[in-house]
Amino acid sequence: MKTEGRNAVLELLAADKPIEKILLEKGAEGSLKRIFAEARKKNVRVQFVDRRALDKESVEKRHQGVIAFTSDYAYSTVEEIIGSSGEDGLVVLCDGIEDVHNLGSIIRVAECAGASGVIIPTVNSASVTEAVIRISAGAANHVKTAKTVNLARTVEELQKAGFWVYALEADGQDIYSARLSGKLALVIGGENSGVRRLVREKCDGVLSLPLKGKVNSLNASVALGIAAYEVLRRR
Repeated sequence: MKTEGRNAVLELLAADKPIEKILLEKGAEGSLKRIFAEARKKNVRVQFVDRRALDKESVEKRHQGVIAFTSDYAYSTVEEIIGSSGEDGLVVLCDGIEDVHNLGSIIRVAECAGASGVIIPTVNSASVTEAVIRISAGAANHVKTAKTVNLARTVEELQKAGFWVYALEADGQDIYSARLSGKLALVIGGENSGVRRLVREKCDGVLSLPLKGKVNSLNASVALGIAAYEVLRRR
């Protein structure tokens, strides 16, 4: 797997993930010099190449002068996420998030808000790819991400572990009047389909954000950001 972009590679180095090698543009300046210094500290092999070589290796041509090569993304398990959650643990579940930009942004929000982990389905969902890692600004290297074959069953598993599970949808209780203490899990649905009926019925409730404009919905990662930081503010 390739990790591209200066911030993403710096976060990869900070996370102490195994790195096979780093391609760095010749004449490195600014944060590229910092990447080189951090790589040397961790005994990571660095190869200096010209921009054409980086362009050839880059998936989206957004390498910013650096590409790191690692093994495939190492997913956690649902059990590991539950086990690492404290009494005020927060877990994010994605139901039908198929766009890599949305998944990357959701993972970034989850990591910044201190979530224990992110859980995604094995089907009808984006996976953690090179693009997702870059879009998450490297957050995917810090927050646990797990796959599940049955999201509705995972909701039940979280509930048995003491979590209150809420779907984030447009027709529920105003989040600002809801009880948000204890272990919480927030389910965010795809922009077109929302949270699926079966998953929603398993949840303990539905929470909504007030919408005062003419547009009837928020981007999935934006909605999660507002909700997650309301949870954080209460605590």
